[in-house]
Amino acid sequence: MGADGGGDGTVGKALDVLDRVAEFGRPVRFSELLACGSYPKATLYRFLQALTHQGMLAYDPDRQTYAPGVRLVRLAHAAWAQSSLAPLARPFIDRLSADVGETIHLAQLDLGQVLYVDKRNAARPVEMFSQAGKVGPAFCTGVGKAMLAHLPPEALEQALDRQSFHRFTPQTLDSREKLLAELAAIRARGHSFDNEEHEPGIICIALPILTRAGRVMGALSITSTTARSTREALVGLAPRIAQTATEIAMAAESWRFPEAGGGA
Repeated sequence: MGADGGGDGTVGKALDVLDRVAEFGRPVRFSELLACGSYPKATLYRFLQALTHQGMLAYDPDRQTYAPGVRLVRLAHAAWAQSSLAPLARPFIDRLSADVGETIHLAQLDLGQVLYVDKRNAARPVEMFSQAGKVGPAFCTGVGKAMLAHLPPEALEQALDRQSFHRFTPQTLDSREKLLAELAAIRARGHSFDNEEHEPGIICIALPILTRAGRVMGALSITSTTARSTREALVGLAPRIAQTATEIAMAAESWRFPEAGGGA
């Protein structure tokens, strides 16, 4: 855990603790949180107590563990409905999935990383990292690079500062310089690829979902495997994914920024 909670004082530190509890993916003991963080014992306990009292965490006295609370679930549902592209994009990605028979991912940026907000499995599903609700790296995924390529300069610099450039596979772009060159190529050709950069055998083509003004709203990808497709074959699907991305963008803008009506 960061000692300063991202520079946002007490609120930032409390959210940092909340993030760490969620990252475990299971109920977690106080001792485990203490071992993986930098907060003193008394400070960590105080934050856990406050989060529990506010319903953001739930404490199990029998197992002596903490887990995300019901209030957090309620807020998550509200965020999903009001801020996520998933609800309004559902019919469009359902249709795209039925048309192409491959895995479809819908993603948005979350503090420089990829948040998968929806997914449709292929007709023949393949086990892979991405699942709705999971956070993944932006620098080595198709959806991540598609979004990074269209960020304004200041936002891009901030996002790049958050990349680990960990080498997941031999194909991973493991430096800022290599990624910047790839982002320029993505802007030129209009789509990005994951060329086995995050997981061996997994390839995809991705396009950004942009407002009419060019602001990044999210990204959409078609994902397959090297065993049953090629990058060239995925390029043939670019028009379909571009059409779907445009439809999602139009639906999102109409929902978030409706045309002014004439009625009182």
